[in-house]
Amino acid sequence: MLRNRRWSLGAQCRAIAIALLVLLTLSGILSTFTVHAKGPVTNLNEPMAFSQLPPQGQTMMTLIYQGGPFKYEKDGTVFGNREHLLPARQRGYYREYTVKTPGERSRGARRIVCGGERPATPDACFYTDDHYASYRQIAR
Repeated sequence: MLRNRRWSLGAQCRAIAIALLVLLTLSGILSTFTVHAKGPVTNLNEPMAFSQLPPQGQTMMTLIYQGGPFKYEKDGTVFGNREHLLPARQRGYYREYTVKTPGERSRGARRIVCGGERPATPDACFYTDDHYASYRQIAR
């Protein structure tokens, strides 16, 4: 026996949302969308040339290979790779360096992250201009 029951507005909205989700999934439309929780995808397979770095990045790379001196206290400190966008390595492998942004009063969003046992002779370096949301490997 069917009862004449009214749905609450919240229940109606949930039912419509579920029906729409099922419809989009079955039609294939939903599968064409990709969601990135942490910004652009890191593409480590397309290295960037040293010459593609901004001038401040080129200067920082030179300082890294010279062992400093660095302007910011955080430069050369351990980078934790908490975003897990760089290849997995043991803690202490990666170090971060500031790439100064002209006109920026703070450290800005640009960094170079290098990995290796010896900071002045890194195995690999990566550039990010969006504060660790994406990286490109710097070709040696």
